[in-house]
Amino acid sequence: MDTLMARRMERGEFLRAAVLLVGGTLLDVAIPRNRARAADASPALMDGKMTGKKQIKIYSAAQEEYVMTEKVLKTEKEWRAQLTPEQFQVTRRKGTERAFTGKFSNYHEKGIYRCVCCGTDLFHSETKYDSGTGWPSFYAPIAKENIRTESDTSWFAKRTEVLCARCDAHLGHVFEDGPKPTGLRYCMNSAALTFAKREGKGYSAVTFYVA
Repeated sequence: MDTLMARRMERGEFLRAAVLLVGGTLLDVAIPRNRARAADASPALMDGKMTGKKQIKIYSAAQEEYVMTEKVLKTEKEWRAQLTPEQFQVTRRKGTERAFTGKFSNYHEKGIYRCVCCGTDLFHSETKYDSGTGWPSFYAPIAKENIRTESDTSWFAKRTEVLCARCDAHLGHVFEDGPKPTGLRYCMNSAALTFAKREGKGYSAVTFYVA
């Protein structure tokens, strides 16, 4: 009798352990998927609605000083309504335009290159140079606060993605093969940029897009 009871207990413990193991495995698989879906959306967007806005400091070429402004948070529907299909694909879907096809790949006007999504100043024409790659290239941003970078491991390569600090638009990538004084090459998509010509001693003020 004692032997039979021991066997039943062993069998019960085995089944309990198996259930816990399977359950834990399912949780380990499911939780990252949910987290991944949450990471795809802005933390301030819940069900397509704004839940709060963050203040950030960026440099304004028009005002020639740093200013405080709000992050731009929009739903996919709102971005699609504002942008052209190519602009949306590049800036909101991390696409890349074909080399030598962009408006600014061979553009030499004096002024400021701004984010096509929110109008943030990104690059000065004085830092633009011909990299021979077919994409507009710069050796430095107008201010480090106006952009941000992330590690990009897509396409089986490790690169550094460049994004607008204010609206998180994908702009392009930065590489360590640029000219002096920085040695960096900010390889941008023309579709992610707009341009403000120099007006006298200054630049046109930006009417920022609002969320």
